[in-house]
Amino acid sequence: GVTVTVSCPDGDYQIETDYLLACDGSRSPIRHMMGLDFEGRIFEDNFLIADVRFKQQRPAERWFRFDPPYPGDSSLIHKQPDGIWRLDFQLGWDIDKTEAVKIENVEPFVRGFLGPDVEYEYEWVSVYTFQCRRMERFVHNRVIFAGDSAHLVSPFGARGCNGGYADVDNLAWKLDLVLRGDANPDLLETYNHEALTTAEENILNSSRSTDFMTPKTQVSKVFRNAVLSLSRDHGFARPFVNSGRLSTPVHYPSSPLNGPDEGDYEFGPCPGSPCVDAPIKIDGEDAWLLSQLGNQFMLMCFTDDTECVHELSDVLSGIKVIQIGELERAGMLSDHKGLCHQRYGIKQTGYYLVRPDQYVAARWANLDVDAIRSAHQRAQAI
Repeated sequence: GVTVTVSCPDGDYQIETDYLLACDGSRSPIRHMMGLDFEGRIFEDNFLIADVRFKQQRPAERWFRFDPPYPGDSSLIHKQPDGIWRLDFQLGWDIDKTEAVKIENVEPFVRGFLGPDVEYEYEWVSVYTFQCRRMERFVHNRVIFAGDSAHLVSPFGARGCNGGYADVDNLAWKLDLVLRGDANPDLLETYNHEALTTAEENILNSSRSTDFMTPKTQVSKVFRNAVLSLSRDHGFARPFVNSGRLSTPVHYPSSPLNGPDEGDYEFGPCPGSPCVDAPIKIDGEDAWLLSQLGNQFMLMCFTDDTECVHELSDVLSGIKVIQIGELERAGMLSDHKGLCHQRYGIKQTGYYLVRPDQYVAARWANLDVDAIRSAHQRAQAI
């Protein structure tokens, strides 16, 4: 276990716990107290945030401008909750941060971006410098790191918050099984493997976004500007415009939890990949596949053989069996548009073992009960 000493105005006290999840932010006191590493890249640039509230209604658009005709090497505007709009300006490295946040110095940036006729009021102003860093390991015996305490990325593409949610999705079901005694504690080591994979991908893509927006050499800037110029008139160049591509689920092709991939599958999510969504019907009502998955191990059976599915439910312990068929029957998920079969690469029959976090653990074209049991045990590190 772990013993934690907590200091507060009323004095110190201790908590004893089986595991400690260190979700204490980018400056993580727990990481510092344990003397752990936090390595990576600090970008030599500063950015100005100006959160404003408009007096007029504006369409919910996201604009990114490179080399604008007003102060700042690049600028961004996007809508936030509660009627707030965020403007973000690239300032450069050698600045006076105290002077930069004074309204009289912020105004030329904001007014230049919005134009002379837009009315607004300031909600918040700040300057930040971003980093792409991570710990070498996230699991340290009974102390497990998640979120910003474990990894940091630049804010372009919403990868920081989404990466934290990915950590939670990955860790929670594993820790739950371990605490219940239904899985080997070694299962937590797979969190280290998969969360590191997610962090590495987010850092890679975030660094690429940052390097595109803030070229570090003259040659890089020439290539960046060529992409922007060509993208006006040529479709092939537009995918190269990188202004902070949004986060997407990460694949784990080498996860130790991955089981067999058997059958003549030409496409569809393979083991270690997130499940894909598709429209279905349940007892005549419209629904979506992903809303039926998660929180426990499930076996998706693509078959119209209801009797076989009932038998599987009786013999597979710890796995919820669901049936996806082309017919409409009570208790069956009806693939009325055929998109489930199409997106999962089903030709006739198919069986997908799905983890509690909606990742594919294994798949088979033909039913093999012993192989399903074995893949289930592997996915629990048993």
